[in-house]
Amino acid sequence: MQLISTHYVMGGQVGYHGNLFGGIMLSWIDEAGAAFACQIADTGRMVTKHISALTFESPVRPGQLIKIYGRCLKIGNTSLTIEIEARRHSIYNGTQKPVCKCEIVFVRIDGDGEPVPIAPHIRKKMEKK
Repeated sequence: MQLISTHYVMGGQVGYHGNLFGGIMLSWIDEAGAAFACQIADTGRMVTKHISALTFESPVRPGQLIKIYGRCLKIGNTSLTIEIEARRHSIYNGTQKPVCKCEIVFVRIDGDGEPVPIAPHIRKKMEKK
């Protein structure tokens, strides 16, 4: 998996129990995934279609780093599927602990928001991997 995003958890992003709000993590995952999808598809016009079930495995506290990793699983005619994993990273010893993982489907769109094909050379590039 490729590192695609890093975030520092701040006090204003946590809830009553002192853990990072799940919605903030989802936002980071969606934003990182979208940027990664745009990079893969060579276009800035990718939108989120589906996010798979997601389970939070480890708490995240203020002062910790979250590193988000991704890899492309599949490229279809108008969409691509990315696996995303968020890990809690220790700045003290470099260890990482998985926080959550999901798959996201992104669709390439035109100016009217309608699906359009992903360029054939992008699919060929994926097939070589």
